[in-house]
Amino acid sequence: MSELSFEQMLEGSVKTIRNGEIVQGTVIDVKDDEIILNIGYKADGIITKSEYTNDSSVVLADAVHPGDTMEAKVLKVNDGEGQVILTYKRLAAEKGNKRLEEAFENEEVLTAPVTQVLDGGICVNVEETRVFIPASLVSDTYEKDLSKYADKEISFIITEFNPRRRRIIGNRKKLLLAEKAQKQKELMERIHPGDTVEGVVKNVTDFGAFIDLGGADGLLHISEMSWGRVENPKKVFTVGETLRVLIKDINGEKIALSLKFPEENPWLTASEKFAAGNIVTGRVARMTDFGAFVELAPGVDALLHVSQISREHVAKPSDVLSIGQIIEAKVVDFNGEDRKISLSMKALENSMPSQDA
Repeated sequence: MSELSFEQMLEGSVKTIRNGEIVQGTVIDVKDDEIILNIGYKADGIITKSEYTNDSSVVLADAVHPGDTMEAKVLKVNDGEGQVILTYKRLAAEKGNKRLEEAFENEEVLTAPVTQVLDGGICVNVEETRVFIPASLVSDTYEKDLSKYADKEISFIITEFNPRRRRIIGNRKKLLLAEKAQKQKELMERIHPGDTVEGVVKNVTDFGAFIDLGGADGLLHISEMSWGRVENPKKVFTVGETLRVLIKDINGEKIALSLKFPEENPWLTASEKFAAGNIVTGRVARMTDFGAFVELAPGVDALLHVSQISREHVAKPSDVLSIGQIIEAKVVDFNGEDRKISLSMKALENSMPSQDA
């Protein structure tokens, strides 16, 4: 029997490997541009930095240390210099693809950091596999600037999976809409007309303000902002401020709000403050040809008829009065049921000589 050479015996004592095979090894050295592994083969395995990660900022010495165990995939058994070329990132990507396929089929919610912000969307990496989330699927509202998502962790689901075309699409919008629907359902079950709740001003328009109630928006119409008049809501409310509001009405998904709390109704005490015979001070709020309406308190107006403005003849109120003018008058009639108050400036003129008027 012929004797075997040392090299032949050595070759017979180590395993054989093939291109495409997955091997496990122990890190024996880490250089700036490559990782060297003992894979139990006659030659060590080499993972270049470009085959470890796509992130050029990664420092190999920080990511991998001698003694670590790693799995890698064989690219070349012999690169011409007797070295075994391995890839870590491609194996990780294959595992990532499988992971994403399972997540796609199960509609699983994934969480990953944003690695890139593009004009048309953002990218996240799941186990070295790139997932693209188009701008239209990043949020449930239009967002022109996506830079705020850079390096942040976000949750999403996979709604399109086609690795052959390198098309793996994530969707964050669907999660946000589902979450909003659930919050809306919980809110609607919790609130009732007459309840007082807190909300945050979300948007202010000429006709009212939209208030975020924590699950749905309610409309605070301009007519419900005060017992008095509000000319311009934008001068009264600021986006982001917190308000205590009254649930006035709920009609399907529409919620009507009010700041006119019943216990603050100025007419509750009007009969005492503005009883017939009282001398009052008010502000001219608006005028017609037949008289002027005077605001005695927010939500309480009184009519000063043109015939009651002066002992002198007045053709129309605007001849002697102006909007915003503060006047003093006598209450000549109070009707709390119909919420009507009549004033007279002439009565004060007639009573000038006497302090009893």
